[in-house]
Formats: sequence, structure tokens, C-alpha cells
Amino acid sequence: MWRSILVIAILLIAHQCLFAQDHTIPIGRIKLEDTTNVKKHSNPKFDKNGQYDLIDVGMCALHASGIRKPDTAALQPGKIHLSLIPGVGYSLQTGFAAVIQGIAGFYTSKMPDANQSSIESSFNYTQLKQILFPIQGNLWLADNKYNIQTDWRYLQFPQMTYGLGGYSSLNNGYFFDYSNIRAYTTIYREVAKDALFGIGYDFDYIWDMHEVSPPKGDETDLEKYGFKGTSYSSGLTANFLYDTRRNSINPAGGNFLNIVYRPNPVALGSTNTWQSLVIDTRKYIPIPNTHSLLAFWSYDWLTLSGNPPYALLPNTGGDPYANTGRGYTEGRFRGRNMLYLESEYRFGITKNGFLGGVVFSNIETFSEQNTNQFARYYPGFGAGLRIKFNKFSRTNVCLDYALGVDGSRGVFINLGEVF
Repeated sequence: MWRSILVIAILLIAHQCLFAQDHTIPIGRIKLEDTTNVKKHSNPKFDKNGQYDLIDVGMCALHASGIRKPDTAALQPGKIHLSLIPGVGYSLQTGFAAVIQGIAGFYTSKMPDANQSSIESSFNYTQLKQILFPIQGNLWLADNKYNIQTDWRYLQFPQMTYGLGGYSSLNNGYFFDYSNIRAYTTIYREVAKDALFGIGYDFDYIWDMHEVSPPKGDETDLEKYGFKGTSYSSGLTANFLYDTRRNSINPAGGNFLNIVYRPNPVALGSTNTWQSLVIDTRKYIPIPNTHSLLAFWSYDWLTLSGNPPYALLPNTGGDPYANTGRGYTEGRFRGRNMLYLESEYRFGITKNGFLGGVVFSNIETFSEQNTNQFARYYPGFGAGLRIKFNKFSRTNVCLDYALGVDGSRGVFINLGEVF
């Protein structure tokens, strides 16, 4: 949820370009044979299917000529479709912040059902002197036979903590600070159609971890759990991936299952031995004869043994793309084990694909520190707007407003779908 700080001024330009044009050719109604007429009008540039995105908006604002068509060349291997947004904003977790975020979508194969590869990155600097610089890759090679996934990041990230388990209160939050270098890499090999096994290496170096003005009096949950100022977590991972999606940035259908078993033995350099298991499951069901889709997401993050560093415990928004728990600030809940479920209904608003919407709900629960039982469940729900940023990679700007319990609420913004 560190990406919830974007503010996009270009939407004002979009309004001008969409509604201040000659209306002799309505948006989203261009027929195949009408492309010659488009050049004769001042309307925004359409492709052959009448699709429209924010890049077209920019071309409109600059009075650029030409039509961006989704022709064969646009989908050739090596053709990169880049979506890049600078912005400023505010969130409870970061204060005021400046950020630039981008996604690059591309293909490495000419096969008709090739999966789209992507690289996502951002740089964030906040009022609280937080620095976040992740680089995350999902690369498909050799006709989908190999997949390479990376999650590399640098964090200098003082953040709020509210204690462990489900009985924490917003009133008891305080900051703890740490810096983190993360280097996760996994290489998968296909063993059956859309099914791959992988071996990876995960490394986390955490340093300068300390509490900032903790509550006076009772021992905090962080102190009870135990923490060290410096820690290493290092281990080979065993992975299974089943992915029938052809576009991970904005799936039009398909199924996804990713299982990651991570042991961190002292023998490989870890400060202490611990093991974790993550099961990430997603399903996308297109609704026939509509531009609508039902999406479901389950994210279960379990500590099998040992004590992970406090900053690496399962927590709200602690998934690789910081998207779990819309309706709550990142780190609002934390525990040794996490169960999470989310559903979303996605629908089109305009025929040209420029605008869409979603409604969603989620629920999460974390195990209690003393009993290891799941005692409380926290729901979240909300709605949002989707704005097409790049029609070739199907990248959307996602603007969501979400509510949780106990007065928790907020605006959450992504470049690319939440899941």
C-alpha cells in the first residue's frame, strides 16, 4: 500500500481531450473503415478497435498526429510498452511523499498464447524520510518454458506497528524503524502445460532496527517477540507455479497458483533458523457477452517454525506488491500466520475501454502470539475507478476508496491491477 500516494494530474487533461473535441465521431464508435476519417477531425487518436488510453490523451494534448494501432508489430518480441507516472500525495503510513512508478510490458516469444513479461519499479521518498526502491520482474522465456521472477528492493522504512494478533488497537500504534535490502530470485522450468517447478534464493539483510518512542510502562509486543538490530535471512526456496493467465498486469481470465517454501538455515548465513510457506491463489472468470469479470484472490502466509525477524512476519500489505488489506494501513495487523481472501467485480464503463470500475471486499485474520489460533477476522470493502493507461499492455491506473472496521479507511492507488 506504499503505492497509495499517487496523485495523477493528467486526468484533468483527459477530461479536456475527451469532452472538448468535435463530436462528429463519438468516442468508442469508430468502425474499421472509419480510420481514414479520424485523421480529418480533431478527435483523439483511435486504434482500429476504438480503444483509447492516457497515452492517446497525451498525444491529444500535444496535438500529435498519427494513430496508435495494435498492429502486429506492436506485439512483436522486444517491443516494450511503458507506463510511467510521477506524482505527489499523502497517506497515513508515509505522510507527504513524492513518487515515480512505472511498468514495462513486453513479449519474448511470437507464439499466439505467449505470456506477457513485465518489469515494475518505483522510487518513493516521503515526509517521514522513508525511501522505497523496489524492482520486480516477471519474465517469460522460450515459449513459456522458463519463467524468472525477481523481487529486489531497498527500504529505509520507519513504519507504524500496532502489536501482534487480532486484538491490537489503532490507539496503540507507534513507529519502529529499520533498513532492508532484499534480493529474491526464482527460476522456473515448465513440466507440463502452464505448470512449472522452480528453485530460488531469498536473501534479506535488516539493519538499524529499533523502536521509536514506544508506549511507556508495559513491555511491547515487539519486545516480547524479540528483535535484533541487525539480522540476516538466507535460504534456497522450493517453488511451484501454475499460471494460465496471458497477461499478469491485467488478466482477462485464467488461473494462478504459486507456492513458495522458504527455509532459512543458519548454515546459509541466517541469524537464526526459520521456515515459511506462502500459498497465493487467484481465479479470473470473464462474464460472457460483457466487459465484466469476477476475480478471486487467496493469500495465505504461514510461519512453519522458528522466529522470522519482526519486519518479515506476515502483515497487512506485506505481500510482494503491498496490496493485501485495502481498507487498512500497511502493517496494521501482524502475526506469525496470516489468512487472506479477496473478491472483486470488474466492469467496463465506456465502450472504448478508457474507463472501468470495480467493487471489492476482503477479509484477513492473523494468529495470536500466545495461542497461535485465529481469533478475530477483519473485513474491508470498497469501490474504485479504472483508467486505461496503456491499451497494448492493458495497464490501468487504479483509484480505490476502501473502508475497514474501527474507522479505518483510505484511498489506494495502483498502476496495474491489485491482483
